[in-house]
Amino acid sequence: MKPIITFFISLVFATSVCGQVSDSAWIARVYDHVLTKGVAYEDLRTLCKGIGHRLAGSESAQKAVDWGLLTLLNAGADRVFAMPVEVPHWTRGNVNVASATTSRGDTALAITALGGSVGTNGPLRAEVIEVKSLEELAELGREKIEGKIVFFNKAMDAALINTGAAYGGAFPIRSKGPSEAARFGAVACIIRSLTLADDNFPHTGATQYEEDVRRIPAAALSAVASRQLSALLKTDPHLKFTLEMNCEAFPRVMQGNVIGEITGSVYPDEYIVIGGHLDSWDIGEGAHDDGTGIVQSIEVLRCLKAIGYRPQRTIRVVLFINEEFGNDGGITYAKVAMESGWKHLAAIESDGGGFTPLGFNCELTDAQFEHTRPWLTKLEPYNLFKIRQGGSGVDIRPLKDGKVGLFGLSVDGQKYFDYHHTNNDRFENVNRRELHLGAAAMTALTVLLDMHGLE
Repeated sequence: MKPIITFFISLVFATSVCGQVSDSAWIARVYDHVLTKGVAYEDLRTLCKGIGHRLAGSESAQKAVDWGLLTLLNAGADRVFAMPVEVPHWTRGNVNVASATTSRGDTALAITALGGSVGTNGPLRAEVIEVKSLEELAELGREKIEGKIVFFNKAMDAALINTGAAYGGAFPIRSKGPSEAARFGAVACIIRSLTLADDNFPHTGATQYEEDVRRIPAAALSAVASRQLSALLKTDPHLKFTLEMNCEAFPRVMQGNVIGEITGSVYPDEYIVIGGHLDSWDIGEGAHDDGTGIVQSIEVLRCLKAIGYRPQRTIRVVLFINEEFGNDGGITYAKVAMESGWKHLAAIESDGGGFTPLGFNCELTDAQFEHTRPWLTKLEPYNLFKIRQGGSGVDIRPLKDGKVGLFGLSVDGQKYFDYHHTNNDRFENVNRRELHLGAAAMTALTVLLDMHGLE
């Protein structure tokens, strides 16, 4: 009889005076269920191994859309639908090769095209000029750059504890570098991969061509290849670099955001969005970026259904399409939301990889932020020690209007940029428990937002 009595006493203490289960009791149920019965890891296995990469505009991305609709339905969503989104259609092709030629012979270098790059139309061969920054490029000018391949050899700042900040410091070179190099007559642009790892995996990622500048081929060298090329240039500044890529762009196509929801019992027209981006780059399997965010978001809905939680507000899971190539999914969702008059209380995004959760970064008004501060006492028993102003997520940011609360799951991201945008971003590199802890954290925050609002 003692276990039954103990359970009865704990249930009484977990119940408020109005007869409802307390937020802390619901959070305990969430963690117990996700950590012992969660299916996010197996969902990720199916997404990565059954479908693989999910480049926007590709056939595999469409398969992922279909998978998302079915998985949300099986998770218990009251309603599932797709929101049409127009996305780019670009292919990397099957040729991404590079080599440096000196008097000692040829050195093959690990390289891959940047997203959206034009092809080389056969082998492209030229001298290389190495720079560290956009400012150094401008100082050199056309006289020293014209007809050459610009090599941006800038590493992410390893001294920064926040790896996202280190990425942000190097990101402009990838996005702006090719067009800036073209302004001075460069025939191609290559960059050091945006990573803190010292490996031979080249990292892709979108580049942004300016409309008034000729488009030149753009690619990323691995960290190891970048070091090799820099060393070769020191001994032979006039070495010849050969680059060949057959990537190609096609007309834009229609795909879609995948949406599933549990209808609110009190405020059905007020939404809490939980999501990540369904698309990925076409190298690797898009496991950490952002398969983990996708399956964690689905797990929020499935868990709430499984433990019998009846939300006051409508809980809406959104699997956004095409974050990588311009955030078409997030922008389209916000546009449709505004046109439809949808009222959003908050949005939560996971797009930092499936690592150990630390808490949440947020974009809130001062009053909203003060309202959430007491929630830390509910979350600290689960090693979630922060709700901190500053950042949320790319997909949900178009919803920002000074009223909607935006939250991004914050994780221990020290290894994230080892995998990000590479062939190494695979299912095997995701830890099951860390993934499920993140899903539980997102579900716990969803419960707090639903029960207490933001006022």
